[in-house]
Amino acid sequence: MSNQSIERAEKKLRLIAATIKKNGRKILTNYPISHSQFIALQWIAEQENLTIGELSKRIGLAFSTTTDLIDRMEANELIKRKRDKKDRRVVRIQTLEKGRNIIKEVIEERKQYLGRVLSNLSQAEQEQLTKVLSLLYDQILAEEQTTSHSGE
Repeated sequence: MSNQSIERAEKKLRLIAATIKKNGRKILTNYPISHSQFIALQWIAEQENLTIGELSKRIGLAFSTTTDLIDRMEANELIKRKRDKKDRRVVRIQTLEKGRNIIKEVIEERKQYLGRVLSNLSQAEQEQLTKVLSLLYDQILAEEQTTSHSGE
């Protein structure tokens, strides 16, 4: 791939990500949750029983910032803290029904938005786009694996 093609691809991906993020923040204004809290809530829902430290690493925030997010989400009854049965010193985080409902509703609104955006593409173009995005994501994961192992 030429340098010029890479430059164009990077710019398009950056603009797409920024636009989707902006729309996502707009959707979240209807809910008692910030963008950062929503990202954390999704991680917690996908991998129940994370510790605050594990969540902090996944979302790339300082431990203290993650603790503040958890405090606010717990106050809003989106998540709960629960002591680990094997090691009482360990505190795990679990989503509550209100948190799961918010995720479900926000994801549904995002899907509707994306459906409107993609509605002018043919079925074949939509399938091709999904295939290319999957290939790109797989390559990104492979690159992260390579990079993370080289730093050990």
